[in-house]
Amino acid sequence: MKIGIIGTGYVGLPTGVGFAELGHDVICIDNNAAKIETLRSGKATIFEDGLDEMFLNNVRNGRLKFTTSMREGVQEADVVIIAVGTPPHPITKEADMRYIHEAAEELAQYLQGYTVVATKSTVPVGTGDDIEKIIRNRRPQADFDVVSLPEFLREGFALHDFFSPDRIVIGADNEKAGAVLRDLYKPFEGKTQILYVRRRSSETIKYASNAFLAMKIHYINEMADFCEKAGADIYEVAKGMGLDRRIGDRFLNPGPGYGGSCFPKDTNAMAYMARQYGVYLSLIETVIKGNDARKARMANRILETVKNIPDAKIAIWGLAFKNGTDDCRESPAMQIVSELLAHGAKLRVYDFKAMSNAAKILGAKVEYATSMTDAVEGADVLAILTEWPEFGKADLTEIKELMNTPNIVDLRNLLSPQEARNLGFCYQCIGQ
Repeated sequence: MKIGIIGTGYVGLPTGVGFAELGHDVICIDNNAAKIETLRSGKATIFEDGLDEMFLNNVRNGRLKFTTSMREGVQEADVVIIAVGTPPHPITKEADMRYIHEAAEELAQYLQGYTVVATKSTVPVGTGDDIEKIIRNRRPQADFDVVSLPEFLREGFALHDFFSPDRIVIGADNEKAGAVLRDLYKPFEGKTQILYVRRRSSETIKYASNAFLAMKIHYINEMADFCEKAGADIYEVAKGMGLDRRIGDRFLNPGPGYGGSCFPKDTNAMAYMARQYGVYLSLIETVIKGNDARKARMANRILETVKNIPDAKIAIWGLAFKNGTDDCRESPAMQIVSELLAHGAKLRVYDFKAMSNAAKILGAKVEYATSMTDAVEGADVLAILTEWPEFGKADLTEIKELMNTPNIVDLRNLLSPQEARNLGFCYQCIGQ
């Protein structure tokens, strides 16, 4: 099958690589000429575990191509997948649909023969209707159908999730489009649940899923706060909760708050959509406010640790919103860093993969370390903000020797509290 994918970000690129690996001919389209040249040269423009090798193999065998030309990517495609960004509006927090609408307007010109236009971007309910109108107005005689094909790719595990999905949701309002997508996803039949629903239901499933997971994360974080005061251990509590099959054990890890390119954006967009329909989603509204406040409280924990140390130096381990990715969008770590900077803190930061992305945001406001040990040299407190497993394997004896004052605020619970305290650290973590 010939597939055109509009957008080469954290959704579009892994999706393109995945379909190429399954044997389809894929052309990824992006209007960023420099980015396309980099991709054509055989270099992936994002970090994802396992992506580089599979990406390069499919570029070399010719199944994965890149272009800035919408005509080239669309005119022979059986399926065109829209995977452009839907960033939040800076004031209302609703999804900004300009890139979706621009893509629909442009692709309409080049449709040839019957084409399924699939929206993989996370979009408000009713977007499929809008795309259909845009294409129909532009090309009244075009033979096409618009479907919703929500993505459920976790950053850092995108390829794993592509090939081993929990479920595949296809929102198609007619059998003709459904048959094309049934053929596209034939390799997954019998391996996962493939759910065929109406287009608006499909668009809602993505938002409802992410909002529910965000609520689960915020709930366990509030339970962690309770455990700290009550003398309980959040991990023992979470294990006891997770054994209940109605609850499950996933997304019960305490931390500094949810973040990334999906949960903050999608919870805000879900709440906005509900208000437009006259529905008040009290749980989601409360979670949004509570999660924002939590990051400020986490920053205060770090500041409290060094409040009596003049010109205190703070070492930061972790800038990406989670391990396995270089993405800093809506990263709790970056938000905590921003809060610390607002209080005049002096920071030296380090991350395994996200340094360049973080530098685009932070500029010269912080010092950039070259390693974990370089970050902590002369520091008065070490704050661990991203759950890279390598941080948990640090030589604490060496770390203590390098630090000016042995303070650790571990917001990812990566280190052993007993080991840290036995070595003389003043050690804080979450929920214990």
